[in-house]
Amino acid sequence: MSETCSESCSTCGEECAERKEKPDFSALPHELSRIKKVIAVVSGKGGVGKSLVTSMLAVTMNRMGYHSAILDADITGPSIPKVFGLKDKATGGELGIYPVKSRTGIDVMSINLLLQNETDPVVWRGPVIANSVKQFWTDVIWTDVDFMFIDMPPGTGDVPLTVFQSIPVDGIIIVTSPQELVSMIVTKAVKMAEMMHIPIIGLVENMSYFKCPDNDKNYNIFGDSHIDEIAEKHGLAILAKLPIDPRISRACDAGAIEMLDVSCLNSIGTLLKKTMNT
Repeated sequence: MSETCSESCSTCGEECAERKEKPDFSALPHELSRIKKVIAVVSGKGGVGKSLVTSMLAVTMNRMGYHSAILDADITGPSIPKVFGLKDKATGGELGIYPVKSRTGIDVMSINLLLQNETDPVVWRGPVIANSVKQFWTDVIWTDVDFMFIDMPPGTGDVPLTVFQSIPVDGIIIVTSPQELVSMIVTKAVKMAEMMHIPIIGLVENMSYFKCPDNDKNYNIFGDSHIDEIAEKHGLAILAKLPIDPRISRACDAGAIEMLDVSCLNSIGTLLKKTMNT
């Protein structure tokens, strides 16, 4: 500490081991944005259905009469526009950037809505990717959004850190799959949420089982579920167990997620409704 230190850390540019005030990385949304609740959908690894759950949650809340929005933070692997069948590009003007509306009025912002071709790869370094996600929050005009769902990239790297530090996330939903490996991965996601002081709403297990149409029996294609053990270990709620269903895959491939029966997530929708006045 310098002999002339005023102990006003917020106005000091010096790196100091005795700094008393932590840096504030929070970012304000666009001045024309109105966003009530922000829910991040996360997973410790890829391929567990995070984007699917994000999309289904947005559709669920939209059907319940709430204005939903999706901020696609998975810059290098965006799939939200494909799932919703979006072909239009995001537009902008002097005021800011406008998200693209889906068939049923869900606002969506994704890097694929800015690229000339949806198959163009995004070959950027981590800080550039993280800053792009932050700009989706600060530069996009989100009009009267009741629930914004952030489709997070897998892991605990630059983008999740940027989102948790910059955006006022009201809670996270962790998506898992039945494999035993996921137990360790979920623990990492839980610990990051605790470190960042973000409330965990609960767990969703995707690809939990397959119901055979011939005998109506459930088969554990990916092995026995471990979600009950994980939930008990961390004191978390199990929000839903989603089956392997070819109809879901067909709807996603056809860009028709809004036509899908998403009643399996109605219980989560009811839970989120209760948070609107808190």
